Parts: sequence; C-alpha cells; structure tokens
Amino acid sequence: MTALLTCAMAFSMMQLFLLGALGPRLVDELGVSPTVLGLTTTVGFATATVLSPVGGRVVDRVGPRRCLVALLAVSALALALIGAAPGAGFLLAAVALGGLPQALANPATNKAILAAVPPARRGSVTGTKQSGVQLGAFAAGLPLAALAGLAGWRAAVWTAAGAAVVAAVWAARALAGDPPAKSTPATWVPRGMIAWLMVFSLLLGCGIASVNTYLALYGVQRLGLGPTAAGALVAVLGVAGIAGRVGWSKVAGRPGWSVWLPGLLAAGAVGAALLLAVSSYAPPLAWAAAVAVGVFAVAANAVSMVLVMQRAAPGRAGQDSALVSAGFFAGFAIGPPLFGLLAEAGRYGAGWGLVAGEFAGAGAVAVLWALRERRTAVRT
Repeated sequence: MTALLTCAMAFSMMQLFLLGALGPRLVDELGVSPTVLGLTTTVGFATATVLSPVGGRVVDRVGPRRCLVALLAVSALALALIGAAPGAGFLLAAVALGGLPQALANPATNKAILAAVPPARRGSVTGTKQSGVQLGAFAAGLPLAALAGLAGWRAAVWTAAGAAVVAAVWAARALAGDPPAKSTPATWVPRGMIAWLMVFSLLLGCGIASVNTYLALYGVQRLGLGPTAAGALVAVLGVAGIAGRVGWSKVAGRPGWSVWLPGLLAAGAVGAALLLAVSSYAPPLAWAAAVAVGVFAVAANAVSMVLVMQRAAPGRAGQDSALVSAGFFAGFAIGPPLFGLLAEAGRYGAGWGLVAGEFAGAGAVAVLWALRERRTAVRT
C-alpha cells in the first residue's frame, strides 16, 4: 500500500514537474512565453485550491479507494490532453483538469494511512508517500526529459499518461474496499493549528512552485545549460526532496520535534533560495541550491501533513488535510506568475530574492505558532 500511495502522490503532481522540466521545449516548440508557462501552474493549482475543501469532504464520505482510483484516472486523462495540446489555450484547459487529482491526493492518501497503518508507523509511511511528489519530479526531470530529447516532448507526456493508467488499474485491484458512504459535518473555516498551517503552506507553496516552474528555464537562460542538463536540475531537487521528506517526517514523529520543525526547515529554505540568487555568478551553486530546496522547503510540506494526521479530529482527517492542502495549492497558484514577471524581464536574481522572502514569511508564521503552542502547554 505504501508503494501505491507513493505512486498516487507522484501522478497527482506530475503535470507540474513535466511543465517545469520541459519548459524550455514548450517555450521553443509550442510558442508559449515564460509568463504563460507560469500561468499553467496558476490555473492548475487555482483549480486545486477551489476543489480541495470539497475533495476532502468527498474522501471522508466515500472512502480513499474510490478517490485514489479516480485520482489516477483523471491524472492520465489530463496528461494525455497536455500531450495533445496544439497551443496555449488548450494547454491551460488540460492543466485545469489536472487540478482535480491534486485536490484529492493528500486527503485520500492520509485517510488510507489512518485506516490501515498503526500509529507508530504513520510518520514514516506519511514521509514515504509524500516523497512520491518528488519521485514525480525525478521522473520528469531525468528519464522523461531524456525521452523528450529523443522522441519529442509530446511522447514524454503521453508515456506518463500511460503509466498513470497502469497505476489506476493497480489501485482498483489492490486496495481494500471502502466502507459504506456516510455523511460528515462540513468544516469550511480553518481553526487553530489548521489555520496556522494553511498560512504557512501558502507562503511555502509560493516559493516551491516558483522553483519547480522556473529552475530548468533559469538553467538554460542564465547558466548556459542544455535542456536535458537543465531538466536534471529538477531531478536533483526531486531526489533531495525524497530524502528530506522521508527523513524529516520520521523526526516529526518524535515527541516535541514536530512543533519546531516547520520553522527550522523554512530557515534552511531561505538559505537555498539565496544560493540560487548568487548562482548566476557561480553556476555550480545551482546544484547545491536544488539539493537544499528539496531537503528543506519540500520536506516542510511533508512535516505539515504529519502534524495534521497527529491532531486531526475523528472523522475529519480528509477535510483537515484538504484545508491545509488548499493553502499550499493557493501558494502554487500565486507564486509562479509573480516570478514569471521578473523572469520575463530577465531579473532572475530578484525572483530568487522574492522566493527567499516567501520562505522567510513561512518561517515567521511557523515560529509564531510554535511559541503559541509552547505558551499553551505551559499554562496547562
């Protein structure tokens, strides 16, 4: 089940990483501008933001198996349509469809873990399945980017679509049946820890999405890398993100650590963004920066999910996961267009400075929440 949940997380975000890794080819061959490239991320994650609260409630009502099969099937359809896109308008519509799997991913996988995994193992299983997102980044940045160099970017995207179909069949056959559908009270307004994590995730998402979308293009336009080597930057980020999510999620399961980890990881993410800002003067630093973004920024999102699962109210794990995910997706919708305006003007240094500011804001929110939690614990 852990392997299947990891695959589901990978395919839920596959389109984001493919658009980033194949960005230089899309700009050249499909005629999209850097700003439109950023809008593809905005459209997908704006859709996911709107659908997430509803998606979380659906997961709580109908169960994770049905939702995971639907997630993988819709991912396959969205990828197939992206591969068939004749221009920017069709591409944006296909990316919007891909927002639905993103909305279902965290609620469905978290609910499956709560149903089948003993509490002592939930932190490590959560980190592993969250690393599936970065597994998708690795697949997009290395094997699929290499395939695009041999057979074209459309063939690479269609290959990913075919793999998603296989995963959907696997989920339908391997997962246990869902319990009968039941009604759950809707929770649309975040409160307490969920509200803090939403704001933290929004700022974190702004920075991560900008790196994911523009790192490869930056490598080509500023560092002198070829499209395949620039795609490998995204792959390096993906591998580092896998290690970071698995490792830090295990640490978050230890008593007393989970409250302080988001702020510590956000501080490391600020350093990673600053490395990117100076890498135009020392290009090898871009590789170190990609590793640091994965180890710190990307891992911070997995720690957020561990916190949600540790403290979710009974019967509301799907909704609470969805609300935090909605904040993260909102950041993914907002960040790339802002960065894209700077990239269009050739101001990548300012763009990476903006990313550093977003990560710093996330760190400030995390520290304020941790201090509030500490004061509450002292009073009680």
